[in-house]
Amino acid sequence: MKEALTLSPEVEQALRDGVPVVALESTIVSHGLPRPENLRVAREVERTIRERGAVPATIAVIRGRVAVGLDDEALEFIAQDDDVLKVSVRDLGSVVGLGLSGATTVASTSHIAARVGIRVFATGGLGGVHREARDTWDESADLDTLSVEPMVVVCSGVKSILDVPATLERLETLNVGVVGFGTHQFPGFYLTDSGVRIDWRVDTADEVAAIMDARTALGIRGSLVVAHPLPEDAQLDPVLHDRTLEEGLELARASGVRGKEVTPFLLDYFHRATAGASLEANTEIILRNADLAAQIAVASRRDA
Repeated sequence: MKEALTLSPEVEQALRDGVPVVALESTIVSHGLPRPENLRVAREVERTIRERGAVPATIAVIRGRVAVGLDDEALEFIAQDDDVLKVSVRDLGSVVGLGLSGATTVASTSHIAARVGIRVFATGGLGGVHREARDTWDESADLDTLSVEPMVVVCSGVKSILDVPATLERLETLNVGVVGFGTHQFPGFYLTDSGVRIDWRVDTADEVAAIMDARTALGIRGSLVVAHPLPEDAQLDPVLHDRTLEEGLELARASGVRGKEVTPFLLDYFHRATAGASLEANTEIILRNADLAAQIAVASRRDA
């Protein structure tokens, strides 16, 4: 793994000196946001983390080498190159072995971050169980990976285009911890509240750090999901959301879109059908989660 993996000088020095580091996925940059907004947001996310006293470590595969921490040239490449692949854990060996370039998902970012000793990860929304999973068995690799990697993942729940209750059931089965930050209601990505209640609530980064430490001391493997909702005044209008989702699902069925293609299809439809409102919410989600993840990383180092 060491031969195929490179840490940026900034990330390597931070890990050596005990400076807090926050992992970031790159699929948001390559596939999750439209150009040129994707590069602007990626840079702003990294700046937000630095302003909180932590070091950002955006992860990607650049021409066959896993890079933990991207310079601006590499970040621009991931944001603009049409040949950048979407890479989950199962794809890493193929992409690295064939010398290709790829953007990491929640699953592959968690896997790589854990390998180098990064424990806190910020993302937008988790993958999960798809709405037609009873027929298709379609479930994101994020869930299985989170069951074995010791990460704290700050997210805004799972994307509302998925089956949220089924996803939470799977997380419970896999012993992945879930806490709501400032809430007992699990967020629905674009929506503040998915309508599903969760058992545990925390209100400070120090409380998350304490749970991290307890899980480590007790030998509990797997991740802790910190569900961080958008404020109600920043969420997508629920009526617009529900209408757009139903229209998008119907269009996907009519177009024969199935399996792993459904999520990017629906996200693109949301961007177009909401006249940019979903993009605004998505950007706010990413920035807020990066800020909270940096606070947690700093708190965990302070308590060490």
